[in-house]
Amino acid sequence: MRYEFTFTDQVPDDVVAEFPHLTRTSSSTTLFGRVEDAAQLHGLLTRFRLLGLDMTDMHRLPD
Repeated sequence: MRYEFTFTDQVPDDVVAEFPHLTRTSSSTTLFGRVEDAAQLHGLLTRFRLLGLDMTDMHRLPD
């Protein structure tokens, strides 16, 4: 499964480095990449929240 996560503000470089399996788009407010299962997805959402990222959108991308 691939997901795209959009945030209200630009995602800083040091935060992007915490998610090596995700890619930041040129807009700097969106990350996308492969998510293996529901447990990994929930872990990502928790980490985003703990890092203070305000997510505005999340959706599954076609494989």
